[in-house]
Amino acid sequence: MATTTCTRFTDEFQLYEELGKGAFSVVRRCVKLCTGQEYAAKIINTKKLSARDHQKLEREARICRLLKHPNIVRLHDSISEEGFHYLLFDLVTGGELFEDIVAREYYSEADASHCIQQILEAVLHCHQMGVVHRDLKPENLLLASKCKNAAVKLADFGLAIEVQGDQQAWFGFAGTPGYLSPEVLRKEAYGKPVDIWACGVILYILLVGYPPFWDEDQHKLYQQIKAGAYDFPSPEWDTVTPEAKNLINQMLTINPAKRITAQEALKHPWVCQRSTVASMMHRQETVECLKKFNARRKLKGAILTTMLVSRNFSVGRQTTAPATVSAAAAAAGTTAGLVEQAAKSLLNKKADVKEPQTTVIHNPVDGIKESSDSSNTTIEDEDVKGKSLDSSSVKAISEVSQSHPGSAPAIFSTKLTDILGCARRGSGPSAVPNSEAAAHSTQSPPQTPIMQTRFTDLVSCVGRAPVPQPQTELPSSRTSGPLPQTSPPTPSPSVSAQTRKQEIIKITEQLIEAINNGDFDAYAKICDPGLTSFEPEALGNLVEGMDFHRFYFENLLSKNSKPIHTTILNPHVHLIGEDAACIAYIRLTQFVDGQGRPRSSQSEETRVWHRRDSKWQNVHFHCSGAPAAPLQ
Repeated sequence: MATTTCTRFTDEFQLYEELGKGAFSVVRRCVKLCTGQEYAAKIINTKKLSARDHQKLEREARICRLLKHPNIVRLHDSISEEGFHYLLFDLVTGGELFEDIVAREYYSEADASHCIQQILEAVLHCHQMGVVHRDLKPENLLLASKCKNAAVKLADFGLAIEVQGDQQAWFGFAGTPGYLSPEVLRKEAYGKPVDIWACGVILYILLVGYPPFWDEDQHKLYQQIKAGAYDFPSPEWDTVTPEAKNLINQMLTINPAKRITAQEALKHPWVCQRSTVASMMHRQETVECLKKFNARRKLKGAILTTMLVSRNFSVGRQTTAPATVSAAAAAAGTTAGLVEQAAKSLLNKKADVKEPQTTVIHNPVDGIKESSDSSNTTIEDEDVKGKSLDSSSVKAISEVSQSHPGSAPAIFSTKLTDILGCARRGSGPSAVPNSEAAAHSTQSPPQTPIMQTRFTDLVSCVGRAPVPQPQTELPSSRTSGPLPQTSPPTPSPSVSAQTRKQEIIKITEQLIEAINNGDFDAYAKICDPGLTSFEPEALGNLVEGMDFHRFYFENLLSKNSKPIHTTILNPHVHLIGEDAACIAYIRLTQFVDGQGRPRSSQSEETRVWHRRDSKWQNVHFHCSGAPAAPLQ
């Protein structure tokens, strides 16, 4: 019997600008022709999906269709056409909740109470419908619009599972490290209470701007979580009301049977009586900490999106897609776009430049320290006990969130060290055993040398953001496609890899010299025109393009005639395929101020580089610590 090809989406909808992009999907604004109604269309290339992935996609769509609540991003339609599947979601235009908070002029405990109330309302609806989200975290908390007091929307049900009543079972190791509950880490039966634990972590961050559980070593992070080892340190917690702390304690109760439920939490005085119970004092320190928290996770998202695009360039077309990636129309998605642009030119270091000087100090220790803090790496370890569980969902993305699944958490999620932390300590990271997640990886050993000893170093250095998981067919793809220079047949680093690391250090030196010289033309040649950056001068905002930097060149740097000496301390270079790399270092700047006095300033910097046509360009820059006065 002849099969009729469906063209309903093509016939009824008009596609417009791209909102986000991933390895095997893209999110675009679309309009229904007969009504003019706008939607966010997530377009999945089904030609690249396995049969198992098709089942997961259908499961996610089925779960999303169940959920109809003002605090949940709603799925309006699911349309399959030949080669593509379209998921039509609410067009959510307000961005992430956490980004909105740091832009506010006023933020108090009462505001945090209102936020968690909306999150709990969404969670309660999920639980009443027999759905456990399993991946509650800041990236999945969006705002309906840019309007003041816009509704919080819970997004991304790619890891959601369906449960019967208060059913407790082992549904697989899935979630994001810093938000995982003790019972998941102990590999015990779990259910709805895992979402409440994650809400407790989110509420903690909402009140002080940093997470309750944190360690550079993921094994230690997991030990903290399993022990419920968090506290309320002074001075930031001194101004938080006892009622708020009480709610957190009830949410972060180790025993899931004793943990507060969503319905009970909504009846807590701090939530339902916030006008009289929650403090109205402005929490400026929380906003400042939250800016840093946001910047770190955005930076990691940007770098990881760069990695994914670069990896696809290097290994050729993938045949299956156990992981999909979509970035918000903010940092990660923007950087992905930048990576795809060709690098036009490269500044050659001037042989006759004597001042300013740049010194590079290497740390002799070169190892891998295991993973990190409460990173926003989404992990999913299916079939850990050899069972095929229908409840494990593919990690897909609602229209503007950025989360990544995978069947092998070991390779990435267990090795997320903080390079910035390494640089700050002035010593290289040391190797440690694999974490619990690694012990349950379904990947085979031959797949790990390249990604574990190279990419995981990269992921380690940046704050908190989702991590794309490896493709199971990656080794064969590397064999059939172009061979990356970072994957020699022997375990030892290749000469070409070491050479490229030196190239990255060299081009970073050249870029800093251009800054020291106030040479904007030279600087612009090394940087991508759409360079994105997080730096102290931008007050926690993501800056895109060259105009922000041009101001300093034209009004300060070009007029600076004082001697400047820059030292790059402890650089860590991490190669991402053939055409991308990340370098993290401490930048120590010595200069003479206007009164002729010697001064020094220090900043921790990370730069993401992309190479096209044998030329490197800086596509993303992250700076924390003091501004590199008088340079930036």
